[in-house]
Amino acid sequence: MTLDSSVMNVSIATVAADVGTTVTGIQTAITLYTLVMAMSMITGGKIGSMIGRRRAFAIGCVIYGAGSLTTALAPNLTVLIIGWSFLEGIGAALILPAIVALVAGNVPPEGRPRAYGLIMAAGAIAIAIGPLIGGLATTYFSWRWVFVGEVLIVIAILALSRRIHDAPVEAEQPPLDLVGSTLSASGLGLAVFGVLRSSEWGWVIPKVNGPSIVGLSPTIVLILLGTVILWLFGVWERRVEKRGGEPLVRLAMFGNREFTGGLTMFFFQFLVQAGLFFTIPLYLSVALGLSAIDTGLRIMPLSITLLLAAAGIPKFFPDVSPRRVVRVGLLSMFAGIVSLFTSMDVDAGAEIVTIPLLFAGFGIGALASQLGSVTVSAVPPEETVEVGGLQNTATNLGASIGTALAGSLLIAALTASFLAGIEENPDVPPEVAAQATVELAGGAPFISNADLEDALTQAGVSSEVTQAALDENTEARLDGLRVALAALALIALLGLFFSGRIPTEQP
Repeated sequence: MTLDSSVMNVSIATVAADVGTTVTGIQTAITLYTLVMAMSMITGGKIGSMIGRRRAFAIGCVIYGAGSLTTALAPNLTVLIIGWSFLEGIGAALILPAIVALVAGNVPPEGRPRAYGLIMAAGAIAIAIGPLIGGLATTYFSWRWVFVGEVLIVIAILALSRRIHDAPVEAEQPPLDLVGSTLSASGLGLAVFGVLRSSEWGWVIPKVNGPSIVGLSPTIVLILLGTVILWLFGVWERRVEKRGGEPLVRLAMFGNREFTGGLTMFFFQFLVQAGLFFTIPLYLSVALGLSAIDTGLRIMPLSITLLLAAAGIPKFFPDVSPRRVVRVGLLSMFAGIVSLFTSMDVDAGAEIVTIPLLFAGFGIGALASQLGSVTVSAVPPEETVEVGGLQNTATNLGASIGTALAGSLLIAALTASFLAGIEENPDVPPEVAAQATVELAGGAPFISNADLEDALTQAGVSSEVTQAALDENTEARLDGLRVALAALALIALLGLFFSGRIPTEQP
């Protein structure tokens, strides 16, 4: 599930050409995939507790496989959205919460940190090798074969799923809380959609020539509206419980300090992780001009230490304090990010990412080795699927905000740096600088020097001004990356203040 997202990201232009649409069309499909998952995850978890975890997992796999096949055969954007955004999104919403509960039911408590760590590591490794696989498939075969391969993998998973044990489901099950499902999906959907569109709309103040609602960006309006609907969801769930019904989410779970601590750390982990996986490929592929394959190879060090930490810490230090591991993980992520943005300069090459990614990967793996076990152990066994839904909702929110925040800060810093450099450069006439200020008021694009040079040449700009713009673009890109990475480093440090909710003893 994680792999095809990274493959889709690295193959956007090729996919757009194959299905007869634009890059914006494919980006819409990517946005909708995230949106469907975020909206459906809590309901998917509840359905798993009603029909059985293994059955929900199997049904989710079938739906996901059907989506992969539809995507592989998609002749146009509409079919692509049906297959990839909707069918795969719904399948993921059934699979991911069920995985959390099935691990708890099939692995003894002492083995769960390692099991959850391996699952989280699998997702992060897929993000790292996605550009490599996507680049190879797109260059030598077709992106469609990646999705054909997924269908075969789903068939193999379904065959092996018979070995998974599951607790029997009660014969009499209360009906699904449809009102709660609608409210939770609407609230989360509006908030996440607003976050995902923040780069085009702005967070609070509308971007130049962008849409506005009563003078505000639609992003903040949607986030506020989504928050109000989620408050109504909470009111409704309390009412259902008072009437003796079966709520979608037992709100008493949020009074559990250990459980909320685990969810909060998941949010921080995925916020920083998604921001890293957004910024580092930009540096490697756009700023340095590496191919998708080379970009994937350069990100691989992160996967190595991530896997070693996620599997090794529970194996070799089974009794270590989860709180201590989480704090070491956050500090390792912080150290990796700081060492990365302080190493960036115009003469730096791709080699500067290796050591920082080793630190960042270890930090992510350290958190992954503990958090799944922490959240599951905080609640009774019958509520593990609900935990899975909430846990994956937290990770979706974190990943969405991390990508959007990193992108917004990067573009804002890049634009400010580029325009300031153009204004102060003696080779750029004042009228050209003034025109650039007007045209780039909504944000300068993060583009390679080769693309910028082609655009300026086609516009008939003189060689002196072109070279000045290229020099400023080189420095501005690095300024944008530094600001985005610095913000991610601060967020990793901020996570330390919430780590006190993580227990000091293994479950």
